[in-house]
Amino acid sequence: MSLDTQFFYLLNSLAGQSQLLDGIVVFLASYLAYVLIIAFLAFVLFSQYQRREKLQILFVAGVSTIIARFGVAELIRLFYQRPRPFSALDNVHQLLTNNEWSFPSGHATFFFALATVVYLYNKKWGVGFFIASIFMTTSRVVAGIHYPSDIIGGAIIGIAIACAVSYFSRKLISTYQPA
Repeated sequence: MSLDTQFFYLLNSLAGQSQLLDGIVVFLASYLAYVLIIAFLAFVLFSQYQRREKLQILFVAGVSTIIARFGVAELIRLFYQRPRPFSALDNVHQLLTNNEWSFPSGHATFFFALATVVYLYNKKWGVGFFIASIFMTTSRVVAGIHYPSDIIGGAIIGIAIACAVSYFSRKLISTYQPA
């Protein structure tokens, strides 16, 4: 049994232990995403940044999350079709279901890209977004719909894409700003 599968079983063994814990896991895995989107919008709208900077944050976040989730992640899934743990393994405590391929995690690619963008503009808020993204994506392993490597792969993709988009966005803006 691979280390990835062993770690999956370790985390997934937390599911089915209590209704309260299962409810928390389902909330974190399914609904924390909506809270993070609202928190991101609040971060942008109510921050002290100038209008131009707010638009830049929205642009970088939008482009990063779309490329990471709907570009790179889907391209990988086109060529590498890894079944979900509940489909491939025995004795999985399944709290959620999903019919897409498992690798990379779409949630991880999207929310780690978003967390990276927030971190690049505001370290304090960014750390909070990273912590929330870790809780969300780890809960998806506990819920039986991802392997740990799906989360790690998605996080790496999201972070890398957000850093690249941010870098090129800043280069583009500095190129076209009047002297």
